[in-house]
Amino acid sequence: MIFPLVVDVTLRSGIADPEGATIERALPALGFSGVSHVRAGRTFRFDVEAPDEAAAIELAGALAHRLLSNPVIEDASVRRGDA
Repeated sequence: MIFPLVVDVTLRSGIADPEGATIERALPALGFSGVSHVRAGRTFRFDVEAPDEAAAIELAGALAHRLLSNPVIEDASVRRGDA
């Protein structure tokens, strides 16, 4: 079966996020107030062929931790992409 999956990669808590800080500083000038604690990240979408959903998620998790993220400073989470 083919499973559409999404991997979200974000910086771990406590790791400086200069991209998020830059976005947060720019928001008031763009007319957005009341927004704080902005954190930036990356999202990857792809299909995985596997016998079941659990196997697809396990494979995507391994891919995320070995290729798509730096596990020292980033967290990666996997979810179904069709939801």
